[in-house]
Amino acid sequence: MFDIITAGGWLMVPIIFCSILVIAIGAERYWTLNPKKIAPRHLLAQVWSWIKNNQLDASKLRELKQSSPLGRILAAGLSNSRHGRDVMKDSIQEAASQVIHDMERYLTILSTIANIAPLLGLLGTVIGMIKVFTAIMLEGTGNAGVLAGGISEALITTAAGLTVAIPAMILHRFFQRRVDTIVVTMEEEAVKLVDALHSDRRVDVKSS
Repeated sequence: MFDIITAGGWLMVPIIFCSILVIAIGAERYWTLNPKKIAPRHLLAQVWSWIKNNQLDASKLRELKQSSPLGRILAAGLSNSRHGRDVMKDSIQEAASQVIHDMERYLTILSTIANIAPLLGLLGTVIGMIKVFTAIMLEGTGNAGVLAGGISEALITTAAGLTVAIPAMILHRFFQRRVDTIVVTMEEEAVKLVDALHSDRRVDVKSS
């Protein structure tokens, strides 16, 4: 493995660095973007129980805010619920924007790596081919070792770049889809809370 990396030339260094980033970000996001931790299923039912039993006070709001990202959104809405439906929705949207920003952290890096890793491999290919043609100009086609070295460098960097880019793209799509799914769930829970507090129609919050 070390011989292959060495044969790939100095461009293998940034490609390897990109691969380490992909692994680290993938592990961190998989652990962080846990739907059960971000949007607990029974959180809204618990909040509604506090409201019906007149238990919702400053300490409960603080507990709710610290419990999960969904709790932070619901707490923001409850803190401003007395100011009317529109103000409550605005405060929920503001809190949700921050939560979504946090969930999408590092996904841009994955996307960037997916785009630049093949370019690094392509650059390695170009450099390798330049070495091949330079060797042909200086020594002719008789020195097979020099020619093989340049060609191998070109192929190794290309393969390495694609090997990093493909998992990076897959992980980016996977986590982006997970974020979108969690956002939809949080929106549904927030709408239920707003409707329960500022609507005449009956809203089922026990199914959360």
